[in-house]
Amino acid sequence: MSQARTIDTLLAKYSESHLNPTNEVIHFICVPIIVFTLLGLLWAAHPLLAVAVTLASLVYYFKLSKPFAVGMLLMSTLMLALLAALPDKAILPLSLAIFVLAWIGQFIGHKIEGKKPSFFDDLRFLLIGPLFVLGFLYRRLKLAY
Repeated sequence: MSQARTIDTLLAKYSESHLNPTNEVIHFICVPIIVFTLLGLLWAAHPLLAVAVTLASLVYYFKLSKPFAVGMLLMSTLMLALLAALPDKAILPLSLAIFVLAWIGQFIGHKIEGKKPSFFDDLRFLLIGPLFVLGFLYRRLKLAY
């Protein structure tokens, strides 16, 4: 019997606290928003910081799954391009406000689920959340990851 890939193990563990359909929908909305606003907060500090954190996360994603890394590269590039197009003065207040609202949404989802967020047990799950959402899209498009 073959050993499960790390990405499959991480996604299976993450999924354990994301079984409620309402919580899943909340995550499908809030996780990409959190990624975007986190990049916005970093961008507000310095655009190169947002790029550096993106590149570091892509290295991690590449080790887990090349197809997921490609998807995250596309998503990150789009988000960074959007940040570059926004007025500089708007990025910090907009990112901060939406970041807080999206996290409130996440915690509401976990209250509905009746389980604590996965990252309370393992901080890696902060990076797995976007792959959980992307995995749903990949399965819909019948793309292997």
